[in-house]
Amino acid sequence: MRQLDLFAALQPASESIDTEFKSARGGLPGSFWETYSAMANTQGGTVILGVVEKAAGLAWEGVPDAAQLRTVLWNQLNDRQKVSRNLLSDGDIQTLDDGGRSFVVVHVPRAPRRDRPVYVGLNPLSGSYRRAEEGDYRCSEEEVRRMLADQSDAPADAVVVEHFGLGDFDTDTLKQYRNRFASRDPDHPWLSEDDAGLMFKLGALRRDRANGLEGATVAGLLMFGSFAALREGLPAFHVDYREKLSADPAVRWTDRVVPDGTWESNVFQFYQRVVQRLSADLKIPFQLNRELYRKDDTIVHEALREAVVNALIHADYRGQGGIVIERYADRIELSNPGSLLVSREQLLRGSVSECRNKSLQLMFQMIGGGEKAGSGMDKIRSGWRSQHWRSPKVEESLQPDRVKLVLPMVSLIPAEVNEELRLRFGARFDRLDKTAVQAVVTARVEGSVTNGRLQEVTGEHPKDITGVLQALVRDGFLSQQNQRRWASYRVAGDSPQSPPSSPHLPEDSLQSPPSSLQSPSSSAQFPQALLDLAEPARRRAKLPVAAMLDLISALCNDRWLTTRELALLLHRDANNLQTRFLTGMVRKGRLELRHPDVPNRPDQAYRSTRSAE
Repeated sequence: MRQLDLFAALQPASESIDTEFKSARGGLPGSFWETYSAMANTQGGTVILGVVEKAAGLAWEGVPDAAQLRTVLWNQLNDRQKVSRNLLSDGDIQTLDDGGRSFVVVHVPRAPRRDRPVYVGLNPLSGSYRRAEEGDYRCSEEEVRRMLADQSDAPADAVVVEHFGLGDFDTDTLKQYRNRFASRDPDHPWLSEDDAGLMFKLGALRRDRANGLEGATVAGLLMFGSFAALREGLPAFHVDYREKLSADPAVRWTDRVVPDGTWESNVFQFYQRVVQRLSADLKIPFQLNRELYRKDDTIVHEALREAVVNALIHADYRGQGGIVIERYADRIELSNPGSLLVSREQLLRGSVSECRNKSLQLMFQMIGGGEKAGSGMDKIRSGWRSQHWRSPKVEESLQPDRVKLVLPMVSLIPAEVNEELRLRFGARFDRLDKTAVQAVVTARVEGSVTNGRLQEVTGEHPKDITGVLQALVRDGFLSQQNQRRWASYRVAGDSPQSPPSSPHLPEDSLQSPPSSLQSPSSSAQFPQALLDLAEPARRRAKLPVAAMLDLISALCNDRWLTTRELALLLHRDANNLQTRFLTGMVRKGRLELRHPDVPNRPDQAYRSTRSAE
């Protein structure tokens, strides 16, 4: 069996195509369990036993005794001394034969919220792993504690904040909320209550039966708290709206909403301000009535409100970075702390509702925002489909845990890209079916395409998408970038360093950011000394974490490099490089920021600190 065909046959019936190869010459390798834990705690994946990784490539040698290996695997899966959870069913372990060789293939699903963390041995604090682009890593105690907290059915926002009560709520916010509630459902019985009664009904005030503590809950402070109460009671709380519509890289933002003492910066006030700004920028007829409630509504505006509410009710308000909503000329990005509580596959299917902040969710439902039936993403996708825009994209990053929803306001098949691909591939491109066309177009517009991303764009089953992608590789339309971790595909002939085409942006918005080096379109524009220094990462898909950290420090020694420049030099994904390495290196003092006052500036650059040299 050819390697490409074997790889295609191994894809699991889920969204993940993260694949790990392991030798099994001496039986089940001990490192299998670290990988099992890491995949279960991240996005799932596939482990192929019987393949040896060598510097020259993969050696497909097979396993000595597949039946015996499967018996050992099942025994250890059910041994709580070995691993905390058995997530597998019979269909998740396969034996594939190829010319006298046997391979055991294990499909590991993402663990449900209540089963995370999946850990090796008896101690979750020392035996939990997660999976990043550069390899599996042992979770910090803080990461483990957050996963353990997410197991609870008790909402994170129902906790009573000691010494805070109704007097810490902003009176204008209470009035505005009551008006919005009444506009939507004027006969609702809760509206007959006074403010304290209404707040108890909504879960903003609560008496804890276990300890007798009574007062404002986390949800109450978040939704209705005054600026002073929020700063004192929830000091980690932060919300930030950034509008970046200027093509001039020197202009940081054209509008910004951030807690600055000029407004009561609770979740309700932030929601009203942000929805108003996002709606005003859309070139679709829309009006707000006097209470800022919808009038002559459209499915796009409903989708926008749903997206903002989703970020607010699903956030882990104990996490880092706060709620960040950014408006660009061609997209809207909504980012919140915390990990996904459901798998990406469940998120795409809809109908599954898991919410960290159920009291906040109820509060928004009473004023017409937020879906409890798991149809929120369906509404967002429907709104975007109605404008023939590219499908929303969900990204999950680690260290710190964050979820980002990207809403592109770009044509599903931009005319310029369609014409370019027809010129490149000729009549063959016209003969592709709809899913294949979307795969090639997405690879060109976004720089690359994955199985998971194509699910978001087309809604097709992951196994069907695997077949489409492998056929496009075979027929010369796409080239596969990784055979293992998070396999991605580029348009055949495109350099891995080539930036994605962005025909939807004004030309001047594509200018390179200022840097000590010009932002290159190919590696040839880097000094040879830098290319030589980066060669170990360029030659290997996997590099030890410590080696990568040292390599980044060396590249940034006495020079400023942007995330994109480092990604080009190292042949790595820019987003993963940022979240996996650069942020932590800044925090630990190994790198310094060129613009420390605005850490998330698009043209941010990094340089090694003196102490790191």
